Amino acid sequence: MRTSALPYDLVIRQVRTEEEGALVDIAVQDGRIVAVEPRFRCEAIEEFDAQGAFAFSGFVDSHIHLDKACILDRCVICEGTLAEAVRETARVKPAFDEADVYQRAARLVEKAIVHGTTRMRSFVEIDPRVGFRSFEAIKRIRRDFAFAIDIEICAFAQEGLTNEPESLVMLDQALAEGADLIGGCPYIDPEPRRHVGLIFDLAEKHDVAVDFHLDFDLDPANTNLPAVIEETVRRGWQGRVSIGHVTNLSAMSPDRLSQVAVALVEAGIALTVLPSTDLFLNGRGADRLVPRGVAPAHVLAAYGVVTSIATNNVLNPFTPFGDASLIRMANLYANVAQLSRADDIDAVFAMVDRSAAHLMGVPSGICVGAEATIVLMDCRGPRSAVREIAPVIAGWKRGRRSFDNGRPVIHRTVETILSTIP
Repeated sequence: MRTSALPYDLVIRQVRTEEEGALVDIAVQDGRIVAVEPRFRCEAIEEFDAQGAFAFSGFVDSHIHLDKACILDRCVICEGTLAEAVRETARVKPAFDEADVYQRAARLVEKAIVHGTTRMRSFVEIDPRVGFRSFEAIKRIRRDFAFAIDIEICAFAQEGLTNEPESLVMLDQALAEGADLIGGCPYIDPEPRRHVGLIFDLAEKHDVAVDFHLDFDLDPANTNLPAVIEETVRRGWQGRVSIGHVTNLSAMSPDRLSQVAVALVEAGIALTVLPSTDLFLNGRGADRLVPRGVAPAHVLAAYGVVTSIATNNVLNPFTPFGDASLIRMANLYANVAQLSRADDIDAVFAMVDRSAAHLMGVPSGICVGAEATIVLMDCRGPRSAVREIAPVIAGWKRGRRSFDNGRPVIHRTVETILSTIP
């Protein structure tokens, strides 16, 4: 126990920072954590009694599409396939304007904030159909919601490059005007290997990270992963490349999966799985024993691959569900992967927390000196959070309260209360 005479900005009392951990207080000054100790005595401008809640630095959504969220009412879903989702989104995208994209994205970002997300990477499509309208809207979102969440913008080529050279020029411009990294989708392009090379060319020119949508089917032989690995190593981009989906990993034999895991570790390539979308779009040709189509991230993580679980799409043809809750997504993955061991559940939480932060190249965790970005959950630790889809209580960004959900309250009748008295 330590006593301080300093008037701290904030003290959050009685929290746990690990499963069933001892209760500690978190003291904050000037947006940084200055103490994590039991029974920390001090004066503070703001005090919050967490009553034993679990405290962590907030969820990290490493793969989300804010620009095309909440367009389900404009689209038709008949097949439920990837091709249909791309086609339907391309059909409605020309009608997007900046105000429309901003309104839909803001709706989703607000949901993410109250679900405890403090950082995200949003892909933004840039091509001749939508122009820079979505990009300008998401830049405004990034600025307007910085009080609660850090948003990274990935300029994204959804519909190809070799078939549409104008998109390459536009992506180059977006990187010069505020995009944080570049994203590609080689399986849509008529020349996928060249597509990969062009994306890396832009990454080198602007010195940014790369994030690919990759291998979105159930055929292990149909893969662009070797091209991505080759370019990553050749360009010296290890630790700056991530891949999303890669659903054909779910169809590989254990021996082949092991080989891929080793190759990803050696190349420093991270993987994001998107359970809701991958479940919805894969296996449409099966009339029984429908394959899940979700890459086994926990298996790859055991080899040392940096892995994350993310939202991807919400309320559109790619995923006609969703609310930007990463703890719900983590629970979904644990169910799909049939996980039960404590260390596996801990690893799943890490995929929406510190491992996802690692993928994005940012620090995370509750410790002295860290940014005072703190989220409280109504549970006894990360394992409980995943198993129970625990409610999020409140959050602070750089020491300032950013949202407050409160705790649920049950209003009992007098008769019920009296009946519990011996």
